[in-house]
Amino acid sequence: MKKKLLNSLLIVGVAILMTSCYTYTFSVGDGAQTGVEVTQKNHYVIYGLAPIAISDPADMAGGAESYDVKIEHTFIDGLLNAITFGIYTPTTTTVRR
Repeated sequence: MKKKLLNSLLIVGVAILMTSCYTYTFSVGDGAQTGVEVTQKNHYVIYGLAPIAISDPADMAGGAESYDVKIEHTFIDGLLNAITFGIYTPTTTTVRR
């Protein structure tokens, strides 16, 4: 019994340690020119399957023709996901002009 419990805890621990924050980055036009950043949260439910509110990078760029976009699942986003057991799954969008 004790060995099964230890094996289960080991498997859960390895699974938690192997998770990571994902980042998706892309550039529009020539990429960032001025270094001005705008950050907004994206709100999803049920492990990201149903969007509630999603940021629009083109609007966040403020009419700029060249900018970089980074969409990431930060540590805080992952913590909120873990606390709510995946019911609420936020991501963060950062636009650098």
